[in-house]
Amino acid sequence: MKYLPVNNELFTLNRKNFVSRLKSCSIAIFHSNDEFPRNGDQTFLFKQNPDFFYLTGIDQEQSILLLFPDCPNSLYKEVLFLRQTNEQIAIWEGHKYTKEEARKSSGIKTIYWLNEFDIILHTIINYAENIYINTNENDRYSHTVPYRDLRLFESLRSKYPLHHYERSALILRDLRVVKSPIEVKLTKKACEITRDAFIRVLKFIKPGLAEYEIEAEITHEFLKQRATGHAYSPIIASGNNANVLHYTDNNQVCKDGDVILFDFAAEYANYNADMSRTVPVNGRYTKRQRDVYNAVLRVMRAATKLIVAGAIWNDYHDEVGKIMTEELIGLGLLNKQDVAKQDPKMPLYKKYFMHGTSHHLGLDVHDFASRYKPFEVGNILTCEPGIYIPEEGFAVRIENDILITNDGNIDLMADIPVEADHIEEIMNG
Repeated sequence: MKYLPVNNELFTLNRKNFVSRLKSCSIAIFHSNDEFPRNGDQTFLFKQNPDFFYLTGIDQEQSILLLFPDCPNSLYKEVLFLRQTNEQIAIWEGHKYTKEEARKSSGIKTIYWLNEFDIILHTIINYAENIYINTNENDRYSHTVPYRDLRLFESLRSKYPLHHYERSALILRDLRVVKSPIEVKLTKKACEITRDAFIRVLKFIKPGLAEYEIEAEITHEFLKQRATGHAYSPIIASGNNANVLHYTDNNQVCKDGDVILFDFAAEYANYNADMSRTVPVNGRYTKRQRDVYNAVLRVMRAATKLIVAGAIWNDYHDEVGKIMTEELIGLGLLNKQDVAKQDPKMPLYKKYFMHGTSHHLGLDVHDFASRYKPFEVGNILTCEPGIYIPEEGFAVRIENDILITNDGNIDLMADIPVEADHIEEIMNG
């Protein structure tokens, strides 16, 4: 791992909170992510299962966590299983966790090699009534691949058909969305790296550069600062490319007079930032570009004030829609009379602002959370309004990451340039 060690108090606390919500006499099993084939003799770069990392801090393939707080054998209340290394693995793949390193990273005392899992599980599983299986229940996920936890479930169900099977996701959906101080610190670190990359590219941009050259500058800064890499595929969308919400080709030349919509962020220790900015290729916004930019900025600041504990997801987005509608009228994109007659289920502002304003942020960029639960202290949410105008050949999106506290909220990206004048000052400095 490129990132510095994470305090294992985080993972110890997460496990404590998780097992406190288990039914009595229950065992829970978590697997690391699969390794996915990239071509004939390679796998994709390994990315840990976020639930597994949340509970262990272990960032390695072929690992298993077993939690059985009511186990009659105290040795097996909390067990981590790791892939045992050997001389050949060390030569071809490099270092793997030793047992002592894994204890230090996870805070778990009982550690065995992976080949002992089946034997140990069989000796204790019949003392449990319930088996908790970890399934991906993020509502943005569409299940097409039978991942490791699901394969385990099928195997267990055939071997132990009379146990009661439960879903760990119901517990994790409540736990993961509330960030501890250590998690906030890791997210803030990802935001700081993102800030430095943004300032770097502001000083780099000029007409004639290709979008991928800008992407390369960002990647350089991320890796230089120990980031795992990009939190998601970066969007470097100049001109009309910005009207494609998930544009990632990044292969066009940036033209004088256009603006570039950036949506990029760093991942640090598996925690993600998420940032959007829109900047002028030549260092100066036109009047129209600045007017649209400032309208989006006003919406973002108004929306940020609404991100507080107790806010309801749909009510929040409806209120932001009303704020955006007024700005679109001011820009001449919507007509007051038409708005007065609009179908409330199909508001007119959606023509120019078609996505949601916020999503939860954490180990997943679109973090695992309930759409139906009020915002809570400890939530981190993005705030990302945008205005997209294909007929004018440009778009503007601005996005910061907001932490809800007992005393209101904190903008974790407050130190990233966002005012049009500040951006121009850096670009022309």
